[in-house]
Amino acid sequence: MQKEKFDRIVSFLLGASWAIVIIGAIITFQLFSPFGFSFAFFITVAFVVVSFFLVLALDAFAINREKLYEAQRQTELLEKIYFKHTK
Repeated sequence: MQKEKFDRIVSFLLGASWAIVIIGAIITFQLFSPFGFSFAFFITVAFVVVSFFLVLALDAFAINREKLYEAQRQTELLEKIYFKHTK
């Protein structure tokens, strides 16, 4: 049950992060377009690069959580094998 809630929350946050990246890039470009195309483009690229860290952080969090579940499952299997062969 907890894993399902966690997956839903992370999926929602990943979707929201991508929306922030896309909408924020459009708004940033429009906000800085009076200063010239090249400046607006540079600031927009800088915003997108910084915003990708949010997406990467959430993705890394989800991957590390999956690694934890897999390690717990492997530990459980190894304990079963150990107890089976030590008795």
